[in-house]
Amino acid sequence: MRLALRSDVSATDGDLDMVLLHECTGRYWYLNATGAFILRLFLNGSERTEIARSMAERFPVSVEEASEDIEKLVSSLCTADLVRVKA
Repeated sequence: MRLALRSDVSATDGDLDMVLLHECTGRYWYLNATGAFILRLFLNGSERTEIARSMAERFPVSVEEASEDIEKLVSSLCTADLVRVKA
């Protein structure tokens, strides 16, 4: 699975975090360092399993915990209509 920002969503990178703006609704979404790390990897073409391994190397979590966190974030981003799943 790969993700892309919807065309009506813009992203602004901070040092570690990220802010997403849904231009149609005017709502802002804040991603902390972990959420921004995950989304950046998705946007750069990484797959979910690669991202989980990268998280386990960088943060004090297991691959299984990282996979659960990724699933939660992707679900939230999809529910908020901020990303689209690319085939």
